[in-house]
Amino acid sequence: MAAAAFNVDAYTDALVVLGTAGIVVPLVQRWGISSVLGYLCGGAILGPLGLGAFKGDLPFLYWVTVVDAKNVSAIAELGVVFLLFVIGLELSYQRLQTMRRLVFGLGTLQIVLSTALIGVAVAMTGEGPAVSVVLGACLALSSTAIVIEVLASQRRLTTAAGRASFSVLLAQDLAVVPILLTISMLGRGGSVPTLAGVVLAVGTAVLAIGLIVLVGRLFLRPLFGMVTSFGMNELFVAAILFVIVGTATAAGVAGLPMSLGAFVAGLMLAESEYRKAIESTIEPFKGLLLGIFFFTVGMNIDLRELAREPLLLVLAVVGVIVLKSSVLVGLARLFQVPWSAAVETGLLLGPGGEFAFVGIGMASAVGVVGAETSSFSLAVTSVSMALIPFLAQIDRRLSSRFDKPKVRDPELAVGPKAAKGHAIVIGHGRVGQVVTDLLQTHKFPFIAVDSDPAVVTEHRRRGREVFFGDVTSPGFLASCGLSEAAAVILTVRTQGGVDEIVKSVRAMRPDILLVARARDADHARHLYLKGVTDAVPETIEASLQLSEATLVGLGLPTGLVIASIHEKRDEFRHELQEAASQAGLLTTRSIRAKALRR
Repeated sequence: MAAAAFNVDAYTDALVVLGTAGIVVPLVQRWGISSVLGYLCGGAILGPLGLGAFKGDLPFLYWVTVVDAKNVSAIAELGVVFLLFVIGLELSYQRLQTMRRLVFGLGTLQIVLSTALIGVAVAMTGEGPAVSVVLGACLALSSTAIVIEVLASQRRLTTAAGRASFSVLLAQDLAVVPILLTISMLGRGGSVPTLAGVVLAVGTAVLAIGLIVLVGRLFLRPLFGMVTSFGMNELFVAAILFVIVGTATAAGVAGLPMSLGAFVAGLMLAESEYRKAIESTIEPFKGLLLGIFFFTVGMNIDLRELAREPLLLVLAVVGVIVLKSSVLVGLARLFQVPWSAAVETGLLLGPGGEFAFVGIGMASAVGVVGAETSSFSLAVTSVSMALIPFLAQIDRRLSSRFDKPKVRDPELAVGPKAAKGHAIVIGHGRVGQVVTDLLQTHKFPFIAVDSDPAVVTEHRRRGREVFFGDVTSPGFLASCGLSEAAAVILTVRTQGGVDEIVKSVRAMRPDILLVARARDADHARHLYLKGVTDAVPETIEASLQLSEATLVGLGLPTGLVIASIHEKRDEFRHELQEAASQAGLLTTRSIRAKALRR
């Protein structure tokens, strides 16, 4: 039986990419250059359109360049899939609910206006209506992978600019289906799809996402519960990879971007007790695969195209960025996004995106767009994407000029008084007010703090001593007398904010009583894992109070009812602490396994 042929090209291409990740990127980072830019430049220089084009004349280049982009492109797509899965893990359904106005309002208007304006500009060069529509739609979209990576590396995903950018990018991902439908119909000699056709395509996309959510709701948590019960880290890794690739494949089969399916899966696991363990496990995979993706984007930069018509190329790149940025800034201000965030969003989303390679490539294959026009358009997209890290740096210097300095309320400058043996109540909303009222009733000293200037000003003017400050800052916590305090009570609801506060408090006082408000049982397990002494889930407390009122109302002895309620509360607390302990053990094993592999 003959041995299978050894595919040397695939392995040498993989070695070139891994060498870039292990040698070239660390070098450029040492010079202060973004790793994203390092991968993009590496792909442009070492790709088939760079030095690889000369391997026929210089055979040794075969070993240091990529021979066939297809050898790494399939793996590279998984980088974006993993990135969107992690983004989903960091979000929540509640946060997405607050973003829906930006997704369907700002995002949709940006796509429509940018497509129309770019299409008109293309038509003015002499191209026909079909080419104008296709290029307008493809160039109207932005780079999810690079923009999200830049924002994540700067820890700006939760800022106003981060939320606006992510909302528009999410809307653009949803727009992929109708755009591909348009290209397909034009390729068959049809006309631009009707409104009914677009609605049908969007409906199909929504149905596909709904099925992914339904299956995920039914099977994800039981799956991870079963896997973690074995205590084997390799099974946990396999389950994560199965979920990511499985949901991405399901979305791809439905005609959606694979990354959108993975994003939905991450969103469903965001509220689970496995979130932190999943994040720490897949981080190395995500970083490497995303780097390969950026490398493949760089391979699409045709250096010969840059040299053919450099002036026209520069004008086209600048034109696309200026046009899209202007549309985004204007629309962002219309949706009450602050000036600095609007400018940042415009500059980050002004360049082209990775979907242009798919859309324009498909249009070229079906004969809608000519080869020369396709090559030039992809060069414009590639160059504009390579400029994103530079635009992000420029924005950081310019955006601060657009925000007027706010006049600080003198009430916010008042600092807490020295105290000892007191409670620190963090958050003075409805829950915080009840806690401080009861502390006051029992004459227990306390200091109430909040990071919302409006809340602090309002309650101080009512006579309640509430202090303003950054509750994650060790300096502010020290000024609240944390070293002498008896307890810290967290009443804030946002998970990210609570995590940061717990981390800061525990770093200064590992021994202090730390009681935190939780949304539900999953959130409580997460908080126990982070190190709180006690977590109070709102859903469980509501059910206990409802049970108490029912039992007393039915005539059962009040003392026995209260005793049973306390017993049930302790039972819930024990179960949550035990689950958090198991999740913590799994995370520890994962970290140890990684250390051994190194």
